[in-house]
Amino acid sequence: MSEKEKNSDQLIAHIIKGIEEVKGNDIDILDLREIENTVCDYFIICNGTSNTQVNAIVNSIQKTVSKNLKDKPWHIEGSENAEWVLMDYVNVVVHVFQKHIREFYDIESLWGDAKITSIETSY
Repeated sequence: MSEKEKNSDQLIAHIIKGIEEVKGNDIDILDLREIENTVCDYFIICNGTSNTQVNAIVNSIQKTVSKNLKDKPWHIEGSENAEWVLMDYVNVVVHVFQKHIREFYDIESLWGDAKITSIETSY
């Protein structure tokens, strides 16, 4: 396993932990490494029930990743209205949606060639 893969795996684990801390829903990991011309290696997609929860998920991810890996997102977009917040960690891009916005854009079907792993939650 290369250093880049190890770092991505650790980052993904901490992002998932951050989402679960505030009960983010429907967590999917899209592995984009086999697809040509992608902007990153992975998408992590989840949703919250309100703009308050979407912001809580984003803050929880930032706090968890920063505390454990001393890393921060290169760019964050969409936190003003918190319907769809994109967090860019370069190799891993996190999409935090409100449920109805996620259903509307349906990113998973746009990236239908990606290997999708759904994370089971116990809440």
